[in-house]
Amino acid sequence: MSLEQKINQDIKAAMIAKNNSRLRGLRAIKAAILLAKTEKGHTEDLTEDTEIKVLQKLVKQRKESGEIYQAQNRGDLYQIEFEEQQVIEEYLPKQLDRAAIEAVITQIIAETGASSVKDMGKVMGAANQKLAGQADGRTISEVVKSLLT
Repeated sequence: MSLEQKINQDIKAAMIAKNNSRLRGLRAIKAAILLAKTEKGHTEDLTEDTEIKVLQKLVKQRKESGEIYQAQNRGDLYQIEFEEQQVIEEYLPKQLDRAAIEAVITQIIAETGASSVKDMGKVMGAANQKLAGQADGRTISEVVKSLLT
C-alpha cells in the first residue's frame, strides 16, 4: 500500500473519530504529496525516497514555525504545529539518536579519509545519503562539524 493510500484511509478514520488535530496533519501530508506529484519532471507515482523527503520537509517546516511561535509566546499556535509534527513523524522511518548518528559519521570519516573541516562537504554528501530519512540535516551537520574540529 502506497503512502497516499494509507493517508487517505487514515483521513477517513480521523474524520469518523472527529480527531481534528490528526486530521490537520494528515491533510497537510496529502496536500504535499499531491503537490510533489504535479511538480514538473515527476512521474505519476512517487518513490519511497521522494515520499520521505516530502515528509521530512513538512516536519522541518513545523519545527521552525513552532520555534518562532514559542519565541513570540504564542502557545496556541505552537500547540497546533507540534500536534501536526507528531502526526507527520508517525509516517517517517524511526529517527536515530545522536550516539548512533555519531557512530555512522565516524565510520564515514574513516572511509573518506577526512581530517579537517575542509573535508566537511565530502563527509556531508556521504552522510546524507547513508542517513536519509533517519536523521535531519541539521543534526548531521552539527555532528560532522564537531567530529572534524
